[in-house]
Amino acid sequence: MPLTVFLFLFLLQNPDSVLTQIGIDQKLDSKINPNISFRDDAGQTVNIGDYFGKKPIILTPVYYECPMLCSLALNGLVKTLRAMPLIAGKEFEIVTFSIDPYETPELARAKKEEYVRDYGQSQAQTGWHFLTGTAESIRKLTDQIGFRYAYETYTKQWAHISALVVLTPDGRVSQYFYGIEYDPASLRLSLIQASDEKIGTVVDHVLLYCFRFNSTTGKYSLAIMRVLRVVGLGAVLALVSLVIIGSRKRKEA
Repeated sequence: MPLTVFLFLFLLQNPDSVLTQIGIDQKLDSKINPNISFRDDAGQTVNIGDYFGKKPIILTPVYYECPMLCSLALNGLVKTLRAMPLIAGKEFEIVTFSIDPYETPELARAKKEEYVRDYGQSQAQTGWHFLTGTAESIRKLTDQIGFRYAYETYTKQWAHISALVVLTPDGRVSQYFYGIEYDPASLRLSLIQASDEKIGTVVDHVLLYCFRFNSTTGKYSLAIMRVLRVVGLGAVLALVSLVIIGSRKRKEA
């Protein structure tokens, strides 16, 4: 029996299952409360709004002692980051926070050292932040991004899906990505879109114009009508330029 069919039948027979409590409720364009308090990997009290400003943000809800899924997701994120021309700490920030209120800044610091080292970019030392918080703070932030999770008493683990959220520099939800690996081109375009033109080149913005996000696949797909308009406009401009040049040459002759 396929896994998806099994899960569907399981949920029908077990409506109170923990699987019904987890997921993502997309809250695009909602503004994150900047005053939600956490502790950073140095043990200092910070507000989530301390990371708002001039750069878009990749927000990743995990827990640091997760036996499998969170490590796979963070490893997948590092793989994606390595393949992108944009650099964490330079063009964007990353905020990773634990959904387990019992985890400590010491654990967050160990995880930061591990993943910044694997990433291999020195700017990430000040651009990738690992946070811990109280149950109240965690719940406030996860509610605002629509991230639903639950504690499974039998396994003594947190049940959740794997996802990351892209925020605009002022802390509004711009895009969601699901899974444990992320397409570098799609994440790059999402950061450019979220940046409100604070990062990226002219080419980046042309690409953004030519592509649009497909929420089903979690990737940007070619918007063919836009491309045709751009190509058509380019052809018209080229033709006009040739006419002007030809006219000037005739006058000079």
